[in-house]
Amino acid sequence: MPSSIAYVATDAAPRYAKQLASHLGRKIQAEELSDGGYRLTFPGRGEGLLTPEADRLVMRATADDEESLGAVQDVLGRHLERFGQRNQLTVTWE
Repeated sequence: MPSSIAYVATDAAPRYAKQLASHLGRKIQAEELSDGGYRLTFPGRGEGLLTPEADRLVMRATADDEESLGAVQDVLGRHLERFGQRNQLTVTWE
């Protein structure tokens, strides 16, 4: 199962995680986790995990295949960069 991770430097990680989960949760399942993070389930594609830390937001994407992984990465990265445009957030997947 392909996966990737992105570390996005920000001092507002909990706010961005909540905003992203709330926004995407209108169309897909978004579950708040006990550690303050979120699990986003993309039906037929995969899932994303958002884990806020003190100085960064950790985003993990997993999927059944490379094409689906690319789609999950695109949705998570594109939306977060748009929300964080004022603070020049940049998502780079590893």
